[in-house]
Amino acid sequence: MSIPAFGLGTFRLKDDVVKASVKTAVELGYRAIDTAQIYDNEAAVGDALAESGVAREALYITTKIWIENLAADKLIDSLKESLRKLKTDYVDLTLIHWPSPDQAVSVAETMNALVEAKKMGLTREIGISNFTVALMQEAIDAVGADQIATNQIELSPFLQNQTVVDFARENGIAVTSYMTLAYGEALKDATIIAIAGRHNATPAQIVLAWALQLGYAVIPSSTKRENLASNLLAQKLVLSDADMQEIAALEKQGRLVSPEGLAPAWD
Repeated sequence: MSIPAFGLGTFRLKDDVVKASVKTAVELGYRAIDTAQIYDNEAAVGDALAESGVAREALYITTKIWIENLAADKLIDSLKESLRKLKTDYVDLTLIHWPSPDQAVSVAETMNALVEAKKMGLTREIGISNFTVALMQEAIDAVGADQIATNQIELSPFLQNQTVVDFARENGIAVTSYMTLAYGEALKDATIIAIAGRHNATPAQIVLAWALQLGYAVIPSSTKRENLASNLLAQKLVLSDADMQEIAALEKQGRLVSPEGLAPAWD
């Protein structure tokens, strides 16, 4: 299983805005695109990819199953609808977007439905998102760790989520970081700005390079061509041990995404 280290996020982008972002990103060399059923942009993402001229097999498309579709009798039909919108016969990765609130649908039921979708060729890989250690253990118990390609979690210099990261690593599950730039707050941090100055880089490049150097996949989003291009260059940056230690010291449990009624009991 190989999750691309660098992809494009599309959260909060819709219609012509997301279409332009995806088209520009693909022109610049992005090949991994992350969307979700609840983003209400799968059709626009599909249009952009279809018009890009890039061969389907060169792309890595991720979508996420919304909580209303986690039951076994709904998941596969909902994924087929996502494929229709995305104008593709398969996605590369399908995630449980959020664990079922109050465990209305068990983790085991959804994971087994995802395994079935994989057997049907609707998705190449399956995984989870916003899962705690306890929920990851449930997923592992249901289908085995080797079936779980990634846990996509909020992770930034201000929320380093080490307990979840360590457990995922112990079980061979890759970590995908979302909200890596902390809604842009990390770009204003004095430590990050100082490190950026030393490397003649942007603060965004420093934060993304930090996450990549720790072995996480990242999926930053942008609507600006210059930022999309600049973010890609983070892959070439090498931070020193001292840089990494300075960023590690920024941990403050700064969680930004914890929707009421959706968020599990965080570690």
